[in-house]
Amino acid sequence: MDNKCSKYESLFVFSDDETLKKHLEECEDCQKEHETMQKVSDLIGEVKFYYRKKQKKVLNFKVACAMSLVLFSSLSFGIIASNDDLVDTLRYGDSLSAEDLGFPVDSYGLLMVDE
Repeated sequence: MDNKCSKYESLFVFSDDETLKKHLEECEDCQKEHETMQKVSDLIGEVKFYYRKKQKKVLNFKVACAMSLVLFSSLSFGIIASNDDLVDTLRYGDSLSAEDLGFPVDSYGLLMVDE
C-alpha cells in the first residue's frame, strides 16, 4: 500500500520553520502539499487588496448612515421642541386650547373679554 505522509499540517501549525523545512526536503508528499498551500497563499494575497477596499466602502457607508441618522434626529427634535402644538399633540393626544388651559372662551373658542 502507498501510505501518504500526514505530518505536514501538524508540522506547519505546531513546529518551527527549521523542522518544517527539514521535513519538506525529505518528504515528497509534504512538498506537494506545501506547494499547494503556497498557491493558495498567493491567491489570498492577490485578493486581499480588493477585500480591504470593499471593507473600507462598507465602513464609509456605515459612517454616512450614522451621520444621516444623527442629522435627521437632531433636526426632528429641534422642530418638535420649537412647535408647542406638536408637543401638546404628542403628550396629550390633542392640541391644548384656551378652554383646556382654563381661560374663559365663547362658543367659537375665542377668548372672552369682560367689558
